[in-house]
Amino acid sequence: MFALSSAALMGWTLLAAPIDAAARPLLPVCETGTRHLALTADAPNKQGEVCIHPGGSTTLIFDSPLARVELAGPERFRVVDGGTASLTLIPSNALSDGERVLVTVYFQDGAAPASATFELVVHPFQAERLVEVTRQPRTLASYRQGEQQARAEARQCREEKARVEAECAGQVGLTGLIVHNLMGAGGIASKDIKRDVTARPGNTLQLMSARSYRSDTERTEDGQKLVRLAVEMEVKNTGTRAWTPVGVVLVGLGLVELKTFGIWPREPIPARASRRVVVEVEAAENEARGTFTLKLWSQEGGARVEFLDGVTFP
Repeated sequence: MFALSSAALMGWTLLAAPIDAAARPLLPVCETGTRHLALTADAPNKQGEVCIHPGGSTTLIFDSPLARVELAGPERFRVVDGGTASLTLIPSNALSDGERVLVTVYFQDGAAPASATFELVVHPFQAERLVEVTRQPRTLASYRQGEQQARAEARQCREEKARVEAECAGQVGLTGLIVHNLMGAGGIASKDIKRDVTARPGNTLQLMSARSYRSDTERTEDGQKLVRLAVEMEVKNTGTRAWTPVGVVLVGLGLVELKTFGIWPREPIPARASRRVVVEVEAAENEARGTFTLKLWSQEGGARVEFLDGVTFP
């Protein structure tokens, strides 16, 4: 289903298929704020990679009117919304992690460059929400906006760093959980989930054991009580090369993704070796019920995703 705005000003050419997904290169680094891309007349037509994520919105804004857009595999996007100088895309779950899709825009004025091609990369965790594309030199106001954004992101990182240091410093063990309001009156519940969790065909990691944990906290967010969840697993790398986790997400009902604190440790798991790994999540109490899928991401030898279905919590 496509929502097309300013249709009279946009001619759409929809290509038949996406890029061949075989031998995909490594994922790009995704920017969390507004990303700026500058086009030049002597630059190659292919202008770079843009992170997209199923269910997430990515908008490209141009400083020149568009004549038409060519998008590979449009039927695999929930929304393709083209304006006179913008393009909004929301991928569907028909696109796989690591897959790459080309989109080419053609400008109305005929000036160089007359077109630009971007490679949309399906990232397992992130989407670049706003990408500003300019064919003219950036204004002073644009640079100032970028500076303000960088300062805000740095401040957020400092605040998050301070929060993590506060949790990790000083009191440890059960005392630390109590002091930081991370354990409620019910304590910590756990259960063995090894028999419930299943690995999908093609997984490199073999599950040897698995246990889940739940702790009701004394904290709230937006009026909702927060809980801490954790999954402890022993996994064996059945592949022929090391497997290093770089990201993890817990996917629940309706493909809702819960915030994780990453995976520990982030050290490589050598080929044929086993290791214990722990994933910790914080979520609203009403989000922490049901059955989940753990999606683990590595980049050795190309994008590699592991799926573990059937994760539940006490």
